[in-house]
Amino acid sequence: MDVQLQELIDKIKKDGVAAAETSASERIAAAEKEAAKIIADAKEEADAIIRQAKDETARMEKASEDAIAQASRNLVLSFRKSVEAELSAIVSAETAAAYDAKLLASLIPEAVKEWAKKSDAGDLSVLLSEKDLKAVESSLTAALKAEIAKGLTLKADNAVGGGFRVGLKDGSAYYDYSAEAVADLFSAYLNPRVAAIMKGAVR
Repeated sequence: MDVQLQELIDKIKKDGVAAAETSASERIAAAEKEAAKIIADAKEEADAIIRQAKDETARMEKASEDAIAQASRNLVLSFRKSVEAELSAIVSAETAAAYDAKLLASLIPEAVKEWAKKSDAGDLSVLLSEKDLKAVESSLTAALKAEIAKGLTLKADNAVGGGFRVGLKDGSAYYDYSAEAVADLFSAYLNPRVAAIMKGAVR
């Protein structure tokens, strides 16, 4: 009886220890698995944060580069416009100054005679500023005596700041030799040249 009891006690101990060992092994395995998952998740999250930080840094660098490039373009454009405006002002002033009484007295008769070949001189008029008309009226009257006799008129028009216009009396057609029109022609040539020069300088 004692032997059987002892065997029973030994069996219970053995089974209990085995069960405890199995349970402990399962818990350790589960804990290790959970720890591995936590580490993997943490690494994945860390990698995502690093990627996001790199992407944000790259985006900010690109935005900064774009902003610098745009600011540079704006500066060059502003400077170019300033240079063009300055050149246009110089061209306008020099063109107006070039239209002195002597030049007007020689140009106007040539322009009128060329137009008179294609049209009746009686239909034509020459427009000048009041100041310029007073300065050249006597010389024009002498140079264009035949055309004036046919009806050509010399008129003061203060809309013409400098230079002159030759055209039909009804205003339907005219040649504009005003200082403003000639300066615009020069400026139209100069502005693309200025732009090209500045583009070349920036490269």
